[in-house]
Order: sequence, then C-alpha cells, then structure tokens
Amino acid sequence: MCGIVGAVSRRNVVPMLIEGLRKLEYRGYDSAGIAVLNDRLERVRAVGRVADLERKTQQAHTDSVTGIAHTRWATHGGVTEGNAHPHASLRDDQEICVVHNGIIENHDALRRRLVGEGYTFESETDTEVIAHLVHSHVAGGAGLFEAVQASVAELEGAYALAVISRTEPDVVVGSRRGSPLLLGVGSDGTGDGENFLASDTSALLQATRHVAYLEEGDVVEIRPDGYRIADADGNPAERPIIESQLSADEVELGTYDHYMQKEIFEQPGAVANTLEMVINAKSLSPGLFGADAEEIFAETKQVLIIACGTSFHAGMVAKYWLEAIAGIPCNVEIASEYRYRVSVPLEDTLLITVSQSGETADTLAALQHAKRMGIENTLTICNVPESALIRQSKLRFLTRAGPEIGVASTKAFTTQLVSLFTLALVLAKQRGRLSGQGEMDMITQMRHLPAAIQNVLECEPAVREWAQHFAPRHHALFLGRGVHYPIAMEGALKLKEISYIHAEAYAAGELKHGPLALVDQFMPVIAVAPNDLLIEKLKSNLQEVRARGGELFVFADRDTHIDEEDNVHVINLVDHAGPLSPVLHVLPLQLLAYHVALVKGTDVDKPRNLAKSVTVE
Repeated sequence: MCGIVGAVSRRNVVPMLIEGLRKLEYRGYDSAGIAVLNDRLERVRAVGRVADLERKTQQAHTDSVTGIAHTRWATHGGVTEGNAHPHASLRDDQEICVVHNGIIENHDALRRRLVGEGYTFESETDTEVIAHLVHSHVAGGAGLFEAVQASVAELEGAYALAVISRTEPDVVVGSRRGSPLLLGVGSDGTGDGENFLASDTSALLQATRHVAYLEEGDVVEIRPDGYRIADADGNPAERPIIESQLSADEVELGTYDHYMQKEIFEQPGAVANTLEMVINAKSLSPGLFGADAEEIFAETKQVLIIACGTSFHAGMVAKYWLEAIAGIPCNVEIASEYRYRVSVPLEDTLLITVSQSGETADTLAALQHAKRMGIENTLTICNVPESALIRQSKLRFLTRAGPEIGVASTKAFTTQLVSLFTLALVLAKQRGRLSGQGEMDMITQMRHLPAAIQNVLECEPAVREWAQHFAPRHHALFLGRGVHYPIAMEGALKLKEISYIHAEAYAAGELKHGPLALVDQFMPVIAVAPNDLLIEKLKSNLQEVRARGGELFVFADRDTHIDEEDNVHVINLVDHAGPLSPVLHVLPLQLLAYHVALVKGTDVDKPRNLAKSVTVE
C-alpha cells in the first residue's frame, strides 16, 4: 500500500517528509520520491528504499517549506524511477505535481482525452492522468483547490492524493475516496505555523499529535497559517481534531531486531489491553460492542463474517466458537470474492467485518455491497478507531493491539481472536446458553490468558533450533483439526509470507484425500496438537505421515502424550487456555516463521511483493 506525506511550514520540511516516509515503510513499497517548491518545482525519485531517496535529496541539497512525498507499491507500470511518484505536469508556466494512493479505473479514457488536448505522458502509471487533469483546470483559470475539486469529480476508483503547484508555493491540496488520508494540525492543534497530510498517524508523530480524519470525497487545503476542508458536495466542512494516543515509542523498534519480533512479544500486553473491560468486569454485556448491540444481537439469527488474509482466518476460528458456544449459524466469506458472486441475503443477519487497518479495500467494498442488498446490522472488529470500516458500521469493537508495523500480522490476529471469542460469549449469554458460573469461568480464563501467552512464548529457543531444519526446504505441510484447522492455515500463511517457502494447510482428516501423496522425507509436516476431543484422531493422522517417511514437527499440549521419536519432533506448550487454545497454538507458528526467515536471510518486516494493508483491489 502506497504512503503519502505532505507538509507546509515556515521551516524546511524535507527532513519531516523523509522521516514520515520512513514511518510508512511498513506499508510495503518498491520506490520513493519527493517534490518541493522553491522558484521552481524540484523532484527527487529513487527505486529502492527511503534511505536511497534520502541520500539523493542530500546530494541535491533539496530543501523547501512546501512539499509532498510518497512510497510506491507498483500497480500500473513496472518498478522504475520514471514510474515512481511524484508525477508532474510541466506544460507552459504551470507546474503541477501529485502523489497518489489507489487505482484510477477510468485512467485510459482520461489519458486519451488529455493526449488529444496536447498533454504528453512520460510514465506507465494511472497517476499521471491526475497531474495533467489538475493542470488543465489550473490552466483554465482555477485555483489549485478548485482544480483538485473539479479533477476528483472526474475520477472513478479509489484514491488518496496530495497536489502542489508552482503558482501557489505555500499550499498543498489533498483529497480522498476509498483510500485513507488524514490532516495533521500543527502548533498544538491551532494550525498556525505548519500543517500536514499523511496516510496514517505514525508519519506525523514527529511533528504533531493533533489529527483529523477526512471523510469520503473531502478536499483539503493546508497552508502554514491554517487549512480548509470541503465535503464531497463542495460545501465547507469541519472535521473534529483529536489528539492521537499513539506514542512515538510504539512505532520504534527499541531493543528488538525486527518489528515482527517486537509485535510477537507484545501480544500479552495487546491481549490484556483488548480484554481490559472484560477481565475487569463481573459480567459480560452487549454494551461492549456499542449502544445498540443488545437490540441488534437479540434479533440476530445468523452471522456472516467477511475478511481478508489473516483476518479471514480469525473469522474461520470464530465460526467454530459462534456455533458451538452461542448456537448461531455462521458463514465466513473472503471479502474479495463475496461481492462478485450471487449471494442470498438473509433477514436478521449480523454482518461482521474484521480488519487490522479498517481500510482494506475489498472488505470495505464487501460491507457496502452487503448494505445495498439490505443487510443493515453491521459490526466491525478493528484496530484503528477512526478507520473507514469503523465509521461505516453500526457496532464496533476495538482490538487495541497498538500499531502493527510488520507486514506479517501477529498481535492483530490474536487480539481479533479474543474479540470474537468475547462476542461468542455475549451472544451465548443473551440466548441463555451460558450459565452464571460458566460466565465466571470464562472471565477467569480470559484474565489468565495474557500470562498464558507469556508462558507459551518461552518456547522460542526450541523453535529457533527447529528453524534450521526448514531453511533448505522448498515446501511444508501444516495440519490441524477442528477449531485449530484455521490456526494451521495461519501458520502456513506466515511461513509463506516471510520465508518464501511454499506451505499449505489441511484439515488433518483430509490427508488420505490427496495431500498424503506429497509426503516424503523432504516434506516437513507441522501439526497443531491441542488436548481436545480430536486428539486421538489427530494422532492417527500423524501415524499416517510417519508411515510414509514424513518428518513431523508437533506443537502439542503437554498432556497429549505425543513423544519424541525418530523424525518426530515435539514442543510441548507450557500452559492451557481451554476453548481459547487457538490463541496459544498460533504463537509458536508465528515464531517458527520468524526464525526460518532469519535463517534464510529474507526481509522479515517488508517481504517482497507484499503490502501491510491492501487499499486497492
């Protein structure tokens, strides 16, 4: 996902822009660039890391009080300096420059029209049409703010953008629809002195904690002495300024080598923060999910969960909990597929969207599609309080994981799980399926969960030793049963994401229906083995692997009586969590992926071809 930073000030903004890009590196990118205004427009672009861009700006002695900057993840056009942002339109005396996150779906038609008007295109990107489009309106006599308003009215697709013009050297204009963009207000929230635009708050903490979240279709102008906002209809608008609770320390590595490592070990605290209102309470209440939750939950007859990637796996675990604990039918859909098939909306459905960022394009589009089909009751489980998903849903539950920088999600997943488990308990209690003693027992287990997570993380040294076995392998198979099958899927995803080892997950009972053909001495098989009702079935499945010469790596509860043997390696977890066992069993799988990636020498926090949040299709 691309990253945007813009700034106007009475001091040199180039160091702020570069530092802002550095804080956005976690989103994934392949090139970066900066544009500033002095007597003329100056651009510096580089393929590679922000550090490469920083060196080039230092060599060029780039400085200015007005500028925009960008990290690009290639969509239209290859990874070249010519395709890197910012993109410019330099015809006549007008010099326009733009950075953009998103995809302009009608860029071909706009390009043909603009070529007919005499504009020359130098890149393969869809973004360049925005620069020329704004230029055409400025050349026609519009101010930059009005030119951006006119231009975005012609765009189809998703975008967040920031624009500068040589004719207005102390102004940056931004707009958003479908992609995140926020306003940073300097000078302790007064806006007098300097103001900013950025894709997320982490890019602005160096300069301000006062931010405003722009609404769909907003156009914003920032100047050193203030700002103005117009809504999608062109009317003057005000957006509340809030003081971000995010601290600079939360987005720094500290004593850790990688953000993923840091975030794995932050999980006891993240889960404790997420469950704070639950574990400090004497009872579970629908009010945890919003003022209207009790009424909405009472009329809910089935649940539909929509999510992508890791969040989809959380939804799959929740399906087991909702049906087993609350007795409510539940379906789980991949967001990117849901709105492209014919589906049958059922009355009294509670639609749940799950997302770390709350800005995932496919999940947002699926939510809007479901609403158009008549599904009115919506709940979002999310880590970002002012995200688009939160704002567009009736009910909400914040996971309170703190910023997650590593592309491979860890603490976001475990906090999503405990949030969904809380929901299952609340629905069960409301339906008379959870006794008073059962409720107290569950709250007690949740109170112990952060300590249990800490205990399980102590298996890291043993996992580190296992990682040496995986580095030379090209394939791996993950097995789980019941509610732990999605945990096996999550483990396979983690290994793929950051070590680039091909991994697949199967419900262990499916081995003889095909996957067993893959098993030989070169195929490591990782099994999730909790002490539950399916443990004896799983042991039989593991014997099938052994009989075919496969090498087993088993993460087991300590009382499963699975013993170390030739080609059978066992790590026993040191704690239990009852029905919350999936939360514990995913932890060593995260550690395994991390340490295998270290052995292979891959880029743990910024794996190739991947972005942290996918804000375009």
